[in-house]
Parts: sequence; structure tokens; C-alpha cells
Amino acid sequence: MLLTQLVAIAVLQGFTEFLPISSSGHLILLPHLTGWPDHGLVYDVAAHFGTLIAVVVYFRSDLIDMTRHWLRNLGGGAATPHSRLAWAVLWGTIPVSVIGLVAHDFISEHLRHPLIIAATTIGFGIVLWLTDRFGSRVRDTESMTWSDIAIVGFAQSLALIPGTSRSGITMSAALAIGFTRTAAARFSFLLSVPVIFLAAAYETRGLLGSGVTPDWGSLVAVTAGAAISAFACIAIFLRLLDRIGMAPFVWYRIGLGAVLIWLYA
Repeated sequence: MLLTQLVAIAVLQGFTEFLPISSSGHLILLPHLTGWPDHGLVYDVAAHFGTLIAVVVYFRSDLIDMTRHWLRNLGGGAATPHSRLAWAVLWGTIPVSVIGLVAHDFISEHLRHPLIIAATTIGFGIVLWLTDRFGSRVRDTESMTWSDIAIVGFAQSLALIPGTSRSGITMSAALAIGFTRTAAARFSFLLSVPVIFLAAAYETRGLLGSGVTPDWGSLVAVTAGAAISAFACIAIFLRLLDRIGMAPFVWYRIGLGAVLIWLYA
């Protein structure tokens, strides 16, 4: 695979995984729009591991505290904000895990068309704008309830449809129930840790059974590129979020969806 293709896959996955614009949609569209051959499962796995490294490194202090307090709570200790957040991430991951296992083949076969991506890109972009515009934006993650976890968790399942955006739909759900932009983004990014791990593990399982001999140098390059770009994306996004809001991403989604309809309708 050409160096330009490797760079494109790494940077595209790294930046779109955590922005509310859909990484899966962009990766599906890449061969459609460039004429390149489909990059294949092996590079998807490498790019996902890169973004997983980025989010774990960026939130390492939070994840260490959450794990330590969760283990204490599991052993009978008192619940703390860190342990409750850890439980929220774990419980919030269950819906997408179950639905993903059941619906994976159907989604892969029927929901990867560019016009479907166009519809979800525009539709869920409008949802993002509405929740950002009309949400009260007064709550943080310490006020999270079981119903909040269920709402965000089931919303995350919609991201199985290409073009939806996992970060976009989880932030939309969190904003709809009154979270601040920063709290919504932080919870969304923490939720991504088990989801990306499970997705990468599932893809790796399929890869091991395919008999493909990987080009390890290219895989390391994609993983490193995705990790670096994803880390930069998280840092920049969280720094600018309160200042710029969600509007730039909404307009981008609408523009991208319009281009896709023009190209493929």
C-alpha cells in the first residue's frame, strides 16, 4: 500500500474517531471518493488500536483513578464519584456490545452505502445541533443517574450505523439530558475505551481466521499515525469546545451529506 494511503487512513481515523463526524463513515467513503482499493480489515484494526492508545494515554489519570476506586467499591468499599463513573462506562457499553454482535453482519451487508451515510450524517448532525442549542448544559458526570446511563448507552448503539458518529450521538444524548459540553465530551471519550477495545478485538478475531499475512511495518505506521493524530484531536477539541460549540461540526456534516447525495443519488 502506498505511503499516501497509509497516512490518509491513519490521520482520517485519528481525527474522526473523536470528532462528532463519524470515523466509520469516512473510512467507508475513502475508497469511494479516491478510487483506491478498500484498505481492508487489517488496517482498520491497526487504526483502531492507535486511537485506543491515544485515548488511554490522554485520560490515563482518570482511568487509573476510576479503576482503583471501582475495585475498592467492588470489594465492598464505599462508592465514590470515580467508582460511579467507572460503573457508568461499563454499563453504558453493554447495549452497543450486544446489539453489535447481533446486527454486525446485517450492518456490514446493507448499511454501508454512501447514500445511507449521507442520510445519517445529515440527520444526526441536525440532532447534534438541536441538543447543543436547546440543552440546559448545567450538569456534570457526578450527577449521572441510571436513566442517564441507559439513555447515553442506547444512543451509542445507533453509532453502529455508518455515518452516525459514536462520539456525536453520545454527546448529543448527554447534551439532551443537560450535561455541559465538556462533561458530555469527557463521558463520550471515556465510553470509547471499552468500545474501541471490543471493536478492535472483534476485528482481530476475524483477521486471525482470514490467513492474511500482515505487513508489520505498514501496520505500525498506521497505528502510530492514528495514535498521534487522535491524541492531538482530543486535546484540541476539549480546549476549543466551549468556545466554538458544535455548530462547525454540524455544518461540516450537512455539507458532506449534500456532496454525497450529489455524487451518488
